[in-house]
Amino acid sequence: MPVAQPPYLSFDPARRRASIDPCEPAFVQDPYAAYAFLHENAPAFFWEEYGFWCFAGYDDVNRLLRDRRFGRENRWGPPGIQDGSRGHLADFDRAELSSLLELEPPAHTRLRALVNRAFVSRQVERLRPRIAALANELIDKIEGDGGADLLPALATPVPITVIAEMLGVPVELGPQLLEWSHRMVEMYTLRADRATEERANEAAREFSDFIRRHAEERRRNPGDDLLSLLIAAREEGEKLNEDELVSSTILLLNAGHEATVHQTGNAIRAILHQGGDPRRFVGSPEATAATAEECLRFDAPLHMFTRFAYEQIEIVEGVTVEPGDRIGLLLGAANRDPASFGAPAAFNPERGDQKNVSFGAGIHFCIGAPLARIELQESLRVLFERLPGIRLAEEPRYRDSYHFHGLEKLDCIW
Repeated sequence: MPVAQPPYLSFDPARRRASIDPCEPAFVQDPYAAYAFLHENAPAFFWEEYGFWCFAGYDDVNRLLRDRRFGRENRWGPPGIQDGSRGHLADFDRAELSSLLELEPPAHTRLRALVNRAFVSRQVERLRPRIAALANELIDKIEGDGGADLLPALATPVPITVIAEMLGVPVELGPQLLEWSHRMVEMYTLRADRATEERANEAAREFSDFIRRHAEERRRNPGDDLLSLLIAAREEGEKLNEDELVSSTILLLNAGHEATVHQTGNAIRAILHQGGDPRRFVGSPEATAATAEECLRFDAPLHMFTRFAYEQIEIVEGVTVEPGDRIGLLLGAANRDPASFGAPAAFNPERGDQKNVSFGAGIHFCIGAPLARIELQESLRVLFERLPGIRLAEEPRYRDSYHFHGLEKLDCIW
């Protein structure tokens, strides 16, 4: 039976063009209905609202993430940077343009090698007991209340505390770090207006100033934290300049919690929708790891990642891009591709075709993936072991924040 076309989606099959308002409430709450239609009719399509070609198929997304003819670095500069109309975003651009996420080799290779020392699997595995203890401390605070919004109670404090401790940033500044981060990531929404841009620029300036002051303190009193390591690397001649130091630290703080908060909330929602005793999903380390991977596939926290073309390329038959063109890789859609997953809409941690692109692929594969996996595993395990009677107090709603895909709140009772 053909997949129904959602009423909010307009589609021109001859030109493979689709119109989907990413702020349309029905799409925000369930993008997977649109993805299912696109998988069947046009896994490569031109998204009118964004103005570029997008790819929904798992194989295409996985391939394009690894294709070095595309990259994150905007070699032509952000629109408006040449004529000065982007002057009100000078601090934001300065923080972004030296970011590991926005660079390509050789600069990316050098920066990633420095940062990667703290994020390899054997290093972050040592943090598992600390993450479990933190999750237990947070459950201690709410267990007797009979209910709570688990986003601020559990999903948010676990990753922000862990990344702050890793970087040597005062944990008590967590709310301020979150506020700066939220204002900056608003820039990735489709309809970022002038007020949003000015808030993001102010946040980038304040965040950068904070990191510079804190880095100066670490130069005087180095510790065993990641920021001290990055500073030491710079002083040993590895050419990590001041802007790179600031941008890398901001990226690690932002990326170290933003997606993990969304993924933890999405995962709890998905598991509670299965009904029954949730402990069956975390009964052993192997079961917990498999559950976490299925959560990453089933309801990813990031649904679009963009790339720039660096040469003329025919990506698929009939779709050619020119240097400077942007493409959109739909991670959330790729994870539900029926050509790559059996029963893709079913939550099944025991599936034999487990794979996902939620952390990306290729040279920009998420450097924090090992840490994010452990945070998700331990948060789910501790929550369901401690509160096996937990259930949703009401059906949670997703925030209007495509590309990021996460809940507004997660009210649960037990």
